[in-house]
Amino acid sequence: MNKLIAFDCDSTLSAIEGVDELARLAGDDVFRQVEDLTNQAMNGEIPIEEIFARRLELINPTRQQCLEIGKAYLKEIEPTAKETISKLKREGWECIIISGGFVTCIEELAEYLEISSIEAVPLYFHENGDYRGFDNDYPTTRNGGKPELLQQAAKKHSAEHVVMVGDGISDLETFGIADKFVGFTRYAARPQILEKSPHLASELSQILDILKDS
Repeated sequence: MNKLIAFDCDSTLSAIEGVDELARLAGDDVFRQVEDLTNQAMNGEIPIEEIFARRLELINPTRQQCLEIGKAYLKEIEPTAKETISKLKREGWECIIISGGFVTCIEELAEYLEISSIEAVPLYFHENGDYRGFDNDYPTTRNGGKPELLQQAAKKHSAEHVVMVGDGISDLETFGIADKFVGFTRYAARPQILEKSPHLASELSQILDILKDS
């Protein structure tokens, strides 16, 4: 049986929200505005597409800053992530990342975890590394994007069993495409996740028990 498990990145594989940390580099005022927008979107109070471009306009991130966030992801990695993903792979699971974050930021963490498939938003930079824009057609720039990407990945891998692990409303939207959804609560215990997730985990190693019969 082909088995696929997708992980959110921010507040799941790592403690940080990458976009918030990019905002922190842009100064306290930008950080406060972006953090507020992120929380509203993750709590399901406003659609992701309403805030996506706005946050990047406020931050105006450089390529170098994105690489710095990549190192921060690694520094704040969930303590059981590496071992859990290694065990899942040994048990025949295809592990991927589906994120509303940015490819440039996530690549180093994915490489460390030996995850080759990253579904995240491409950022574009000028030759000098200054921010040029993002792929505003990419699915995770809007609500409903993660289910779309998970469905594509399930088809690509001919997966008969599909699992999603994440902390936000955009992750929960995948339940239905995913036959198991695990709400991750270690870093953010969001009310809708606590209420609606069929499974909850406060550390990634707990997923191994949740999937034991899969």
